[in-house]
Amino acid sequence: MGYSIRQEVLNIEKYVAGKPISEVKRELGLEEVIKLASNENPLGCSPKVKEVLKNALEETALYPDSSNYELKNAIAKDLGVKADQVFCGAGSDSLIKVLCSALLNAGEESIMAEVTFPRYEANTKLMGAKAVKVPLKDNGLDIEAMVDAITEKTKIIWFCNPNNPTGNMFTGKEFEKVLSRIPDSVIIVMDEAYIEYVTDSDFPNSLELLKNHPNMIVLRTFSKAYGLAALRCGYGIAHEDLVQYLNRVINPFDVNLYAQKAAIAALEDKDFLKLVHETNKEQKEYLYKEFDKLGLNYVKTNANFIMVGLNRDDKPIFDELLRKGIIIRPGFLLGMPGWLRITIGTEKQNKKLIEALKDIL
Repeated sequence: MGYSIRQEVLNIEKYVAGKPISEVKRELGLEEVIKLASNENPLGCSPKVKEVLKNALEETALYPDSSNYELKNAIAKDLGVKADQVFCGAGSDSLIKVLCSALLNAGEESIMAEVTFPRYEANTKLMGAKAVKVPLKDNGLDIEAMVDAITEKTKIIWFCNPNNPTGNMFTGKEFEKVLSRIPDSVIIVMDEAYIEYVTDSDFPNSLELLKNHPNMIVLRTFSKAYGLAALRCGYGIAHEDLVQYLNRVINPFDVNLYAQKAAIAALEDKDFLKLVHETNKEQKEYLYKEFDKLGLNYVKTNANFIMVGLNRDDKPIFDELLRKGIIIRPGFLLGMPGWLRITIGTEKQNKKLIEALKDIL
């Protein structure tokens, strides 16, 4: 081999996504498969989004607006922030890479939970920086220990809230206790990909905190509650001085034309978002009751998925569910062996899941 690969690339693993439905059908010869693995919205997207996408087909030959002007203004209006505080990218994945590219130097550190969204670690390592991983406490972020881990080398601290894959959250009061101990030199990233599903009124008001903490960045996405995962559209809110530097790193056409138009339409349909929230809450309670009947441990969630403890090896259960046409996320891939992460589906999907678990267990 005449070429060489950066050592940082050799030190990271390829991200393993949830199996696609088409692959499971093809491999197992199944006609019907349901996917409860990737926290997608089982209700799909707003009808208004579908209409906008049909009308956008005529613009396929055109480049999208590289400034995301209309989208940024729609987000700013919806959240009550200034448009120049908003930055957009191809999903949270892309923006996490942007943050690491813009902020991390080799040898510096970023702090995250030991079990959380894995892209924080991968992109930290890609920049030659060190990922400092703090163990969970009661299956949730130990935010006090995370702040205790800050050193002179710390550049970013990642708070995934609600946490993926555990689904639980820390409260505003808990966060305010540690916030004052985070130096201004450390970038605080509040990853709130699942905020639209939160039912706990004590969830931190990060946008309010942002006003007094110019070192804070809030990340959100259209992939989950808005049902636009295929279009890849995420966004962040930060102080405008910081945003101008992030925009230098974001690819100029990162958010495609369809994604921009769909996201604006999705923001406008408040009735659909309310339906998504209420359906998730209702089905979450149904699954809690069924897991209780099965004697299964689980982490109470503020997201659209539930982490379920099996007290046994999770891989055979994962394989059995696949054979029954149900895709879930096994814990051994998430750093929590013996657990399953199950996306909350529709009533029909959830009943099929429970019947399958009864049969297997």
